[in-house]
Amino acid sequence: MTALPSLPSPLIALIDAAHEVKEEPRPHLGASAIGHECRRWLWYSFRWAVIEQHPGRIKRLFRRGHREEETIKSDLRAAGLDVRTAVHIDYGAHVGGTPDGIAFWGVPEAPKKKHVLEFKTHSLRSFKALEKNGVLSSKPLHFAQMQMYMLGTGIDRALYVAICKDDDRMYVERVRFEKERAEHLIRRAHGVTLSNKAPERISQDPSWYACKFCPAHSMCHDKSPTVQVNCRTCAHSTACEDSTWHCARWDDEIPLAAQRVGCESHVLHPDVVPWERQPSANEWQAIYVIDGQEVVTGEPTSGDVYTSKELLVNKAACLAHDPIIEELRSQMGGRIKG
Repeated sequence: MTALPSLPSPLIALIDAAHEVKEEPRPHLGASAIGHECRRWLWYSFRWAVIEQHPGRIKRLFRRGHREEETIKSDLRAAGLDVRTAVHIDYGAHVGGTPDGIAFWGVPEAPKKKHVLEFKTHSLRSFKALEKNGVLSSKPLHFAQMQMYMLGTGIDRALYVAICKDDDRMYVERVRFEKERAEHLIRRAHGVTLSNKAPERISQDPSWYACKFCPAHSMCHDKSPTVQVNCRTCAHSTACEDSTWHCARWDDEIPLAAQRVGCESHVLHPDVVPWERQPSANEWQAIYVIDGQEVVTGEPTSGDVYTSKELLVNKAACLAHDPIIEELRSQMGGRIKG
């Protein structure tokens, strides 16, 4: 009998493609990210200047991690813990997060104490590092996340439960609340969300390990503009302390749905593009110097003023100042699409 050729099944590609729907970025800066070592990355992420789109296989991994949470809760309850659902914590100024749960009692080392619960799945290599060094040294983001949750709930202990995906081993560690550390994290987070300028790079060396594989590398180090046009990448918008966004152009609060879309008055924020900005006579427009040429971008009041989307989709066409294109844009409302 002749065996069928051993080729990658098209079914796998179809399954992964089904998972690869566009991901909408979260509206707030999450507690799970606040411990990230680079404040500039946090700013780019919160401002939706870089929106990660994960391949199907990675999204299936995320799904496995989410499903594991209910399994861990079931195991903890079977072991005698009183595990309850946690609510979202709002730290103000666009910062928030939700613990995986709360154990009201039953943790063997301290049966009467409440514990914030945090669950994670690990690869074998990551799990071994966790066993050897503990959560603070091996997973500082997870440690910071628990500190935030303890501050937000008023509970002074956290229970970290990790599962090794290779062999189902478990690692459990109790973590103490560190008030000064938690309050520093909150101040750091608010400093990111309320800043109208991108923080300094964590390193000026683009080959440094923390920068080399960063999703924002091309924009941060290679002088590439963002590809995202939304209200948060616009120079007219401001993040407010009451967790709203304000648009200077329309002098109004920006609803979340509108933030994701933006409008034709969008002007690319100077910190999400590599170009020099020149003063403009119109406050709702900007003059950027690109490849030695000036181009006016923003509210398209005439044929030679280009929208942010046009500039990002076809920079060359905008710089060409073709009179035919500009006539079509001015008289017929045409827009450059590609």
